[in-house]
Amino acid sequence: MGAVIGQIIMIVVMAGSVIFLVGAMVRSIQNEKKSAGLRRTFANFGLSIVLMVLFFASWLGQGISQWQTFVDEQREHNQPVEIGDFIADFSRSTFENWQSEFLQLFSFVVLAAMYIHRGSAESKDSDDRMEAALTRIEQKLGTKS
Repeated sequence: MGAVIGQIIMIVVMAGSVIFLVGAMVRSIQNEKKSAGLRRTFANFGLSIVLMVLFFASWLGQGISQWQTFVDEQREHNQPVEIGDFIADFSRSTFENWQSEFLQLFSFVVLAAMYIHRGSAESKDSDDRMEAALTRIEQKLGTKS
């Protein structure tokens, strides 16, 4: 019973992570599409879109190859092929693989598009401070128009 609850929790965590990350990216793209055209949207979100497609393609490839291995092993041991056992096995291996850099990179790209570290070079507050500093310099030099 404990193993089943653990598997359910693992599946919920994996599904929740994917839904959150893809949803965040889709929301950002929809917001951008309102103010810009499709070409501009792809220019702004191309990296995220390509990484998402690569992620799902590799995940599908992993599932297909793992299904074939699972079926072969079950037949070799004269065991029935049950989808529930495969889902548990696939979820476990997926969760292990998600510790790798691919999901970390995908997460970083999507989260960096949503949240910016205050004071970083990419942050708007850096531009505001730069403009304020330039304004003070111009005022001291008397070149402010």
